Amino acid sequence: MKTLLATILLSIFLLSFLSTSTAQDETARVIWQVRSFDIVANLQESERTLNATATLNAKNVGTIAGTTLTVRINSKASVKTAAVAGASAIFRSVPERGELQRVTVTLPTPVAPSATISLTVNYVLPVESNTGLAAISSLSSQFLPLSFWYPTPNTPYTVLGADTAPFHLSLNAANVVSSGVEKAGPAGSSTFEQTLSGQPFFVQGDWDKVEGTGDGKGIVVLLSKGVSAEERKQAEALIGVTSAARAYYAAALGPAPEAPIRLVSVRSGAGFSDTGTILIEPETLRRPKLDAATALTVAEAIARLWIGGQTPIRGEGNGVVRDGLVRFLATLFLEKQFGRDAAQSELLRERLAYSAVAKRDGPLSKATQLDTTYFGSVPNRGAMVWRLVDRRLGHDNFINALRGLLQSGRTDPNGVNLAALRSVLVERGGAGLKLLVDQQLDQVIDTDLLVGVPQQRNGEWVSALRNLGSFDVSVPVVATTDRGEQVVAEATVPARNFGEAVFKTTARIVRVELDPEKLYPQVDYSNDAAPRTRDLPETLADASRQLGAQDYVKAETTAREIYAAAPRLQEAQILLARALLGQNKIDDAEKLFRAALDQPLPAAATVAWSNIGLGEISLKRGQTAEAAKRFSDAVHASRDYATSLVSRAERIRAEAAANNAPPIDESVRAFIGQLDQSIVGGRKAELNSRIVSGELVKFVRGIVGTQPEIWETHVLRTEQLDAGLMAVDVSIRARQLGKDASGTALLLLLRTPGGWKLLGIDLFEVR
Repeated sequence: MKTLLATILLSIFLLSFLSTSTAQDETARVIWQVRSFDIVANLQESERTLNATATLNAKNVGTIAGTTLTVRINSKASVKTAAVAGASAIFRSVPERGELQRVTVTLPTPVAPSATISLTVNYVLPVESNTGLAAISSLSSQFLPLSFWYPTPNTPYTVLGADTAPFHLSLNAANVVSSGVEKAGPAGSSTFEQTLSGQPFFVQGDWDKVEGTGDGKGIVVLLSKGVSAEERKQAEALIGVTSAARAYYAAALGPAPEAPIRLVSVRSGAGFSDTGTILIEPETLRRPKLDAATALTVAEAIARLWIGGQTPIRGEGNGVVRDGLVRFLATLFLEKQFGRDAAQSELLRERLAYSAVAKRDGPLSKATQLDTTYFGSVPNRGAMVWRLVDRRLGHDNFINALRGLLQSGRTDPNGVNLAALRSVLVERGGAGLKLLVDQQLDQVIDTDLLVGVPQQRNGEWVSALRNLGSFDVSVPVVATTDRGEQVVAEATVPARNFGEAVFKTTARIVRVELDPEKLYPQVDYSNDAAPRTRDLPETLADASRQLGAQDYVKAETTAREIYAAAPRLQEAQILLARALLGQNKIDDAEKLFRAALDQPLPAAATVAWSNIGLGEISLKRGQTAEAAKRFSDAVHASRDYATSLVSRAERIRAEAAANNAPPIDESVRAFIGQLDQSIVGGRKAELNSRIVSGELVKFVRGIVGTQPEIWETHVLRTEQLDAGLMAVDVSIRARQLGKDASGTALLLLLRTPGGWKLLGIDLFEVR
């Protein structure tokens, strides 16, 4: 017995000792922070490699001296040499999770806390297959930060977030775009100097330029060569919105950074932005008006000139500021620029995105991009949290506190972190705000608010409330009477407890909704109203399935249910219109489709489906030319596979009915015939000679590995997209491994000095 007791006591002592040691070790560590990047890169198109020398000035912001410096880089990179302060250094490389390798460099002497060193790494990065992150081709080459094309200690997957710093970038290629100021250099080369905190990247291509004037000075849109006059007009409109965003944030956050703003049309990688350069889809400029996703991208990119660019955002929980706070501010700009309905539509999209991950989400302050819930949670739930803080503190008070912190952080190399922002806000908001912020940022969200059917009591109406979560909430509760009037009651519902909302009215109440603005992040929003409505994501999925099964009556019922619960949800409006059209209720469907197009900020899918619907209505009325135009508008608006597939097929059908199909480019027809022969021949070298370098690598492997007996392509339609790019709708009949297949596809061809080459296959429905 004594032996057992002694063993237990010894175990407790050891556990206590280890816990103490671990706590000490967590505070005693080396943390490297990049203060500047200097990269000299050489593109070798024939070898399909990027040869680069990257110099990092890094500071030890930890608490103990560092004897090694570890950087991360693409796993395919071959590191040739490393040098510290100009002297050759020993290094070793080991694979790391994902597409990374960890390169640890031994320092010649320990680097004390707050000291800075210079690390130079020479390496070669091959690119076998082009992607939106890394590509080398005659059309365009690009390397974005998430390709991990340069060495850096911290990545988006680490707690501290990706390293951002001023950078100098030199490249042995012309027609290159990065961020910052372009400097003059030798012919055939490009140099950029970025004084804000950013991540090095570049995109090479051939563009026409539309420059802003007046309030839009310093803003440039780079369009593909040879685009239409209408696209140039849309570029001017985009400059106007970008200029308005810059002015809005300048009024709120202080003078705008002196940084050029570039919006660059790219075939892949759209949506990326950094320190003033924004990559956009070519389709953005082919739509009749700006779409919601592009407007949000621009609004967020311009906000990051202040938050992260001019003032670095560092440390644990940086995503809540860099992504969550930025999205909150961007939504405020959308409301000012496009109206309340546009902002409410965006808030609804954010809530739906968060709902998909709410039940498996973690604390915001600990989130990194390694978390599978990050992109559903941090930008969207983060924006909700800052909206709560804004309401609790008062908008002017909140913005003034934020502006002061950002301006003070401009001159501090350590920038601003989440802890500093929380401290400033709590100083203004007191203990109540501190409790709210601590709950929302540091704990797992389990809030679930329920409201009961209203009951009449002593000349009033009362609804029981329940809070299943661990946070107290104070929310408005809105009741709707049988006359359509609204009565508001304020209620506080304690954590894991009950409350009630009392409505001072004698009129009969037919509906009650708790937290109608959905200020609080919740794990379930479907029980916030009585009578209860179904969960929106589930109901949307049901309506889509019913449409797919052509059960239009059920689809209409389901869509009306969604539309009544969320009238600003564009998806609901489109589903209802399509269900009505399926039942041949043409006039009602047409009104909904036209109303969707008239919204100040429609989603790209809304524009595409509305034009598809109006095109089908025109066909039913025998207006074939109008139908062809509508389907063509849908093609240009399409961002997703489904709308692209439907709109292209219907455009060909409508043009045939109207007898106004455009002539087919005969040089394209001839090239397609040669491509067919190369595919049937199955010779890799010959096939590669007809495809843009680095593109369709897997397709070529599949063709060579299982050589088709038959491959016949019939050109249905050709469309010149810009000076060098052709979209080709085709039908294909094939036999491979004894199996027959047929269907349609969309090929993209690039005009080169040697003739056409296949650039991509954007749609492929050969089965």
